[in-house]
Parts: sequence; structure tokens; C-alpha cells
Amino acid sequence: MDKTAIYIESVRLKEMPGEDALSSLSVVQFLQKEKLVFDRDVTIFTGENGIGKSTLLEAIAVAAGFNPEGGSKNFRFSTKDSHSSLYRYLTLSRVGYFRDGFFFRAESFYNTATYVEEMDKIAPLLQYYGDKSLHERSHGEGFLTLMNSRFSGKGLYLFDEPEAALSFTGLLQFMLHIRKLVGGHSQLIISTHSPVLLTYPGARIYELRKDGPVSVSYQETAAFSLTKQYLNQPEQMLSYLFCEEDGDSTGSPDGCFR
Repeated sequence: MDKTAIYIESVRLKEMPGEDALSSLSVVQFLQKEKLVFDRDVTIFTGENGIGKSTLLEAIAVAAGFNPEGGSKNFRFSTKDSHSSLYRYLTLSRVGYFRDGFFFRAESFYNTATYVEEMDKIAPLLQYYGDKSLHERSHGEGFLTLMNSRFSGKGLYLFDEPEAALSFTGLLQFMLHIRKLVGGHSQLIISTHSPVLLTYPGARIYELRKDGPVSVSYQETAAFSLTKQYLNQPEQMLSYLFCEEDGDSTGSPDGCFR
């Protein structure tokens, strides 16, 4: 592995946050005792809703100097302060200096696109975003344009649920962009539910669980195994799901799958 592609080597807590919502997160409790290591150029966080994936990624991004709502380190805008205070308690172990960088948040990408458009009135900025307002593209097209036009390599790139913008083929294109960035000496940290992104070759996958983050293969993640099980037998899984909801313990497709 080329160590020049690692800009954040590890993260740990320098002190325990006092907020109950943060201190109750298993990943926060883990970081109080151990550091989380980033030893590959692509690291992926996965796990159930509410387990702390986005909270951790957001805290790493803000601690690294990025705008909480997304963008580069030069972006300074805020529509609503919804980010947690976890970044205040983190210590990032850094290796080297990244030339480029970007924090992508699916939920606030609209605000990022608006900021780019407004700043272009002051200085030419759209030329780095495909020479066209990102609002004039679909969500997925805007995201892929961002990847293709804006990111130059030798950078730190953080993505929070990028699959929200992408179709299946879009996800495959995204993985091609990841490969190009990795080849250009970049480090990527991604939070995702996508079983497709989890298959990226050589990625370090941390599944955030109730007992803390665990390094696993993509086959061992709940997102991949449950999706595979569902796609192999959707009718059977829906039958059990609907029967349980309807209070029918027989599991009969005729009685529940309708």
C-alpha cells in the first residue's frame, strides 16, 4: 500500500462528550477506549440507521476543516446548524498534507450547489463544476459531474450516503471515479448503506454495531447479506414480512402476500 495516500491515519476521543445523545453511541464509547485506524486508501462505514455512521463521518470532516454542510475547506455557508459537537472531542492523527479535498453530504448537496452558484457571481467557480449550474442537472448527474470535474486527486474525500443520488449504473460509475482518485494518491472515507459500494476491492469496511465498529468483509455485512437474501427470494421474504405484520404465524403466502 502506498502510504502517501493516507492523510488521516486514525481517530480517537480526547475526552468523552457530555451530551447524552453522543455519549450513548456505541462508536463514541469505543473511541473512548481505542482509536479507529485508517490503514487503506478507501474506508467504508456501514450499519443500521441511528448507529452513528453519519455522525462520525461528519465529525471527522469538520475536525479536518471542512464545512459541516459539505464542500471544500474553502466553503463557508450555513443554512441550519444540524451537525453534532462530536468533532470538538476528536483527535485526528494526520500523515502528510492533502492538496485537494471535499465533503459530500447527500442531504445538503442542494445547499452546496446553491453556494457554488452564488460564489460564481463573485469569481468564476462553475468552470470547476462542469461549466453549468449543478441545479440544472439531476441529483445523480450533479454528483457525477462533481466527481468528474471538481476532484483532482492527492486529496481527502469524504462521502455521506452517496448512493442517495445514484442509480445502479451510477454507483458503478462512482466506483470508477473512486479507482481514479485512489490511483491519484487520494484517501476516501465513505458512509453507506449500499451493498454495491461495499464490494469496492480492497476497502477497509467498518460495520458499526451495538458493541462498536468491527472490521469485516463485504460478505459479512448485514447490508450485503440481507440484500442478497432478499433478491434471491423476494416473494418468500415478503411473505414472512407481511404475515408477521398481519399477525398470521402460518407464513402462508396465500394468506399474507397480497
